[in-house]
Amino acid sequence: MRALIWILRLFLFLLLFGFAVKNDDVVVLRFFFGAQWQMPLVLVILLFVVVGVLVGVTATLSILYRQHREIDNLRRSGPRVASDVRVRPPVADGPDLPETY
Repeated sequence: MRALIWILRLFLFLLLFGFAVKNDDVVVLRFFFGAQWQMPLVLVILLFVVVGVLVGVTATLSILYRQHREIDNLRRSGPRVASDVRVRPPVADGPDLPETY
């Protein structure tokens, strides 16, 4: 199983390395006010993938942090027991139930 995983990793590395070699052309990114930036296409793609991952991780961490705060608040407040809850037996007759079992 480990050999299969290493073969898959090697294949993925070679695939991405081949992609990087084929996309080594220099591109120009033009920003506002005449600013421009020249760099290889593969680095531009890598940069935007990293930025996308960081945005996704930040969004996920904010949700997880909020959930942990809510869980901590619920644990501190202790169990809530409702004293006026009455258990009623289920209704055994109705239009959807047969007359006899």
